[in-house]
Amino acid sequence: MGTLVYAMNTSLDGYVEDPTGGIDFSEPDEEVHRFANQQTRDTAAFLFGRGLYDVMEDYWTAPARADEEDVTAEFARFYVETPRIVFSDSLTSVAPGCRLVRRADAVAEVVRLKEETEGDLAVGGAALAASLLDLIDEFRMTVLPSFTGGGTPYFPLGTELRLRRLEQRTFDSGAVYLRYARIR
Repeated sequence: MGTLVYAMNTSLDGYVEDPTGGIDFSEPDEEVHRFANQQTRDTAAFLFGRGLYDVMEDYWTAPARADEEDVTAEFARFYVETPRIVFSDSLTSVAPGCRLVRRADAVAEVVRLKEETEGDLAVGGAALAASLLDLIDEFRMTVLPSFTGGGTPYFPLGTELRLRRLEQRTFDSGAVYLRYARIR
């Protein structure tokens, strides 16, 4: 059975995007990037909302990524090798290696995926994660030493969850990885 994981980088004040919708604050240093590469290598599938899909797909599948630093090229390779499921009502097609699912079918599709998949199903994007909140088994965030002062929060406003810490790791840059299991 698969584990539905909500994994995103956040600012210290808990945002995945700044007030302008930007994510420049979340660019990891090499140590954090290598850690993210390991997690990506171990991911059975990515589940993206439209916005994060657009950002990730355009950037990580660009031919230039293969010519960059080792850590970046490695992530690009793992990204392209991992199946990607895009939940969108506005798209009519997606890139090779991706599969399109309508947002109205998201819960049923994720329930099916959890039953049929071994390993981590990594949901990315705050809106998609909010729509799947009741199905999420683990919350994983890398908290970066930055402060955005607002934007899109990692957790939907008004969310109440009981969590148990499974793992914690501190990086030289001051970033902290936190992994929590939902207590049901």
